Amino acid sequence: MAKKKALITGITGQDGSYLAELLLEKGYEVHGIVRRVALEHPESRMWRIRGILDRIRIHSASMESYASLFNIISELSPQECYHLAAQSFVSYSFEDEFSTINTNLNGTHYVLSALKRQAPECRFYFAGSSEMFGKVAETPQDEHTPFHPRSPYGISKMAGFELTRNYREAYDMFALSGILFNHESPQRGAEFVTRKITSAAAKIKLGLESEVRLGNLDARRDWGHANDFVRAMWLMLQQDVPEDYVIASGSSRPVAEFLEIAFDYVGLDFRQHLVIDETLYRPSEVNVLQGDASKARKELGWEPMISFEALVHEMVEGDLEWYSR
Repeated sequence: MAKKKALITGITGQDGSYLAELLLEKGYEVHGIVRRVALEHPESRMWRIRGILDRIRIHSASMESYASLFNIISELSPQECYHLAAQSFVSYSFEDEFSTINTNLNGTHYVLSALKRQAPECRFYFAGSSEMFGKVAETPQDEHTPFHPRSPYGISKMAGFELTRNYREAYDMFALSGILFNHESPQRGAEFVTRKITSAAAKIKLGLESEVRLGNLDARRDWGHANDFVRAMWLMLQQDVPEDYVIASGSSRPVAEFLEIAFDYVGLDFRQHLVIDETLYRPSEVNVLQGDASKARKELGWEPMISFEALVHEMVEGDLEWYSR
C-alpha cells in the first residue's frame, strides 16, 4: 500500500518541524517547501529538521511565486497539505505591514488555487491564529467568537481564514482552519517573548548576560506546547467533514507569570534583572486571549498533554543546554 503523501509549507519552523516528525511516525511520505536561501544556508535555516532531513524531501519555492507552488503541487499531488508558512512575528508586522499581509494572504491564495487546479481531493489545513480575535468580544473565545484583529498579522490571518472557508464553500474542497492559541517549545524562534524570557534566564544563570528587556508584562495569553498542537492539526484532516477548530489549553496567564516560573527554575529573582522597555509595547495591544477548545475535545478527542509549567521548564532546559555549548 502506497504511503500517504503530505506537503508542509513552513516545514523549517517550530510547528513544521514537530508536524514532520509526527507524520513520519505515522508512516507518511513527507515533503516540505523551503526558500532557496534555506538550501544555501542549511545550518542556520534548517536546524530544526536536521535530524530528519534524510527521511523527508525538500522542495525550493517562494510563497510569493504562484508558478513555483503550482509546479510542486502538480508534481506531488499530495493527499494532505498543511499550510504553516507565514510572517508570524506580530511585532514585526507593525514594522512591515505590507509584506506581512502580502506574503501571508497571497501565499495562502496561491496554495489553495494550485490545489484546486492540480490536486482538488487534497485535504488542506490553514494555520489560523488567536490573534484574529484581537480585541475580544468575550472570554473565553471559541469558534463562534467574532474576529477583531489588532495587528497586520492578525488581519492577514483573518483574511486567510475567510479565503479558506470560501474555497471550502465555493469549490467543495476539504479546506479548514485551526484557530491555534499561543503554542511554544524549545524550537520557538528567538524573537518571540517566551523564548526571549527562557533564553535570558539561561544566559543570566550562565553569566552571559545580566538583564532581560521586556514590554507589557500584563498581557495574558493561553499557552500550550507545539507538540500537542500539531497533533490537533493532523486530527482535523482525518475527520469526515471539514470544520474549523479552536485549539487552546483553556487557561490564560500573564507574561509576568511565564517570566517568574522561568527565572525561579534557575534559582533567580527576575525583578533583579528586569528592564521594562516601552519601545517593546505594541501600538495596539491584545490584552487577554483565552481559548475554549471544547469542540476539539468532543469531536477530535484532543487533549493537551503537557502542562504550562512543564512547557516553561523544558524551554529553559533547552536554552541552558544551547548556551552551555
